[in-house]
Amino acid sequence: FHVAGFTVVMNHCIFRGFEVVLVPRPEAGGILEMTQKFKPNIFTCVPTIFVGVLNHPHFSKTDFSCIRWTVSAAAPLAVDTIREWEKVTGSTIVECYGLTETSPLSHANPWGGKTKVGSVGLPVTDTDCRIVDIETGTREMPLGESGEILLKGPQLTQGYYKNPEETANAIREGWFYTGDIGYMDDEGYLYITDRKKEMIIAGGYNIYPREIDEVLFEHPKIQEACAVGIPDPYRGETVKAFLVIKAGETLTEDEVIAFCREKLAAYKVPKLVEFMDDLPKSTVGKVMRRKLKEMDMERSKKEE
Repeated sequence: FHVAGFTVVMNHCIFRGFEVVLVPRPEAGGILEMTQKFKPNIFTCVPTIFVGVLNHPHFSKTDFSCIRWTVSAAAPLAVDTIREWEKVTGSTIVECYGLTETSPLSHANPWGGKTKVGSVGLPVTDTDCRIVDIETGTREMPLGESGEILLKGPQLTQGYYKNPEETANAIREGWFYTGDIGYMDDEGYLYITDRKKEMIIAGGYNIYPREIDEVLFEHPKIQEACAVGIPDPYRGETVKAFLVIKAGETLTEDEVIAFCREKLAAYKVPKLVEFMDDLPKSTVGKVMRRKLKEMDMERSKKEE
């Protein structure tokens, strides 16, 4: 059911004649155990798995010298996570990007070529990419400025099954409107800023949750972080951070807010913080930002 696992991993490995080590459950302990046992050359994971593996007590005891290539996709990977992984394992993480609608790959950092930390790389063969303004979707954005990512290529879907209205909305003049926000640098490398639908609008300011997530991940006591916009009677929305603290550590709401104030503009600083044992994730390990927002709103309704 997951297009990346189906095409990029399974089909690719069958085509190349690679042995595939199948992981029954995406749990850090089991992954470390299988890495030690099977010694894979290519290590593919989603960001939450990297975080879990890095924070597992057996991580430092695992031999990663067999790994030649590490791939991350499905969600944005925090820069601190990339640097920590590469420092400990010696393996460069190659970030990729794409969607189900692009079968699924559209961008990748070139393996053996120039990789840029925080970037999902360059368009793959025969793929075109544009960045347009969020409001109208027609104005081309200058290099370095964020906008909605548009894609065109032979791997693009013909449309959504029996849904002509959604097809017409998503694919216009051959360009697929991804709903993702990002920018390109002067070498054509793409950087994902956030999801268009997940952008927080607080007091008229546009706030990208991923920027807040990145700052929270820099805190040495935080294992997982996810910022969301929740309804606010004055600002329209306000920023709330959901956090999982590393085992054995303690942290207060005031300490988190003070840490963010040192690194973020005042309007981006979380006004609320909630500590959790675990963040809700999809079956492929993506943190479900929307689920956190829904949980918080449902709880607020019950308290009214």
